[in-house]
Amino acid sequence: MSRKAPQFSASDLLQNIQFEEIDGFAADDLFAAFAAFRRSAEIIDAKAQEQRGAVAPPPSLVAVARAALGAIDHPDRFFQDWFRPHVIKTKGFVTAYYEVEVDARLSPEPGFATPVLSRPRDLVTLNESPLSLPTGETLTSARRQADGALVPYPDRRAIEEEGAAPSAHPLAYVRDPVELFLIQVQGSARLRLPGGGVMTLTYAGRNGWPYTSVGRLMIERGLVAKAEMSLDLMKETLRRLGVGPGDAGRRLMQENRSYVFFEIDASERRRIGPIGGQGAPLTPFRSIAVDRSIWCYGLPFWIAAQIPWQGEAETPFRRLMIAQDTGSAIIGPARADFFFGAGEAAGRRAGDIRHAAEMIVLLPKDVGDDP
Repeated sequence: MSRKAPQFSASDLLQNIQFEEIDGFAADDLFAAFAAFRRSAEIIDAKAQEQRGAVAPPPSLVAVARAALGAIDHPDRFFQDWFRPHVIKTKGFVTAYYEVEVDARLSPEPGFATPVLSRPRDLVTLNESPLSLPTGETLTSARRQADGALVPYPDRRAIEEEGAAPSAHPLAYVRDPVELFLIQVQGSARLRLPGGGVMTLTYAGRNGWPYTSVGRLMIERGLVAKAEMSLDLMKETLRRLGVGPGDAGRRLMQENRSYVFFEIDASERRRIGPIGGQGAPLTPFRSIAVDRSIWCYGLPFWIAAQIPWQGEAETPFRRLMIAQDTGSAIIGPARADFFFGAGEAAGRRAGDIRHAAEMIVLLPKDVGDDP
């Protein structure tokens, strides 16, 4: 379910510029950007159900989506013909994520005892009216009681230690809670099965509790130096602290009360890539996650930054990206999370991205023309 459309023309947020002022735009592979946008256009035009509801696309973006699905003589000129660029005035910040690939089993066995759970039957997603608690926390999912009342869904610790999601069932089993935790943070996974089979998982919902960064907690508590933080070091530290019931590493992960559920996805589109919040398959280095309370899916964003995306050294990154996903930690108008692809190499690169960036949003021509 989509949310109310945002006001794109807020003068305190956007500044109208010309495409000629965007350094590197003409040198980008706009054919690749158009191919990613077209996948979003299919979702927008079909009014398909989004995986995670965002603000509704304005009518002008719906019109642009329909145009993209027609005969396009010059895809490389499509964005200049249909959009106008607007600098987002607030300071930009980017991170990155990836699709986890790990070994798994379909039934528990020694070394594979941590279940990946399906969506519980009693989980209610609250897109329009989040549940507010006396503590001031706002939950985006809940459990409906027999009398119809909505109550908070159990948090990570209760689900793991008390079996508080009894209607969820195991889809597969992974090596340990650290691997499950990373699958949940990334929101999708490819599970390698014995004999060469692969099971692909897609996000199917979450318990609604706010996301807490375990990496940030590690840095704040002196467990890992900020300059040394990496995905590999985080996993190593959690396992060193212990991931069994009651162990320090397990307790640390449980401070992130958010818990994500999955579904097995063998669809044709899932073979292209993991499915983002919009419902479209993601494209490495073209798809981004944005704040779904501010931006609608399908909007193109030009992002310029110095990041270690090709190796350890920071190099220029200047690309047109398409908003096709969202995340609990992606908050603010100039906040983006890059999709880096699948596997360990993508994970290592993604884990190093925490950088300032310049962000420019492309809006359909009749939206925000006079910010």
